[in-house]
Parts: sequence; structure tokens; C-alpha cells
Amino acid sequence: MTTSQSKAPAPEVKDCPVCKGTGEVSRTVRVGRRHRPVGQQTGLCLNCLGSGQAPD
Repeated sequence: MTTSQSKAPAPEVKDCPVCKGTGEVSRTVRVGRRHRPVGQQTGLCLNCLGSGQAPD
């Protein structure tokens, strides 16, 4: 006799709205007296803590 196991559907995972699912966010780096932008620095997304998934 065989039994079939029915699995519950996996919950749909949504991307984090802040980092768009990448887990990283970019900030403009400014230097000098006039604070001119020279580039961007990436860091960990504090909304999802780098997982890329929307927090509950």
C-alpha cells in the first residue's frame, strides 16, 4: 500500500521594496568642501538584513 503525501504550497516570497531583492543598497559618497559626489558605496540592506526577501 502506498501513501501519497500532499505538500502544502510554499508561501510566495516577495522581493524587498528597498533593495529590490539584491540585499544591497547604494549611497552616494560626497567629498570636499562643496560636497561633490564622487561615486557610490554599497552596503547591507537594513530593511531585510541582506536576504533580499520582504520582511513580514
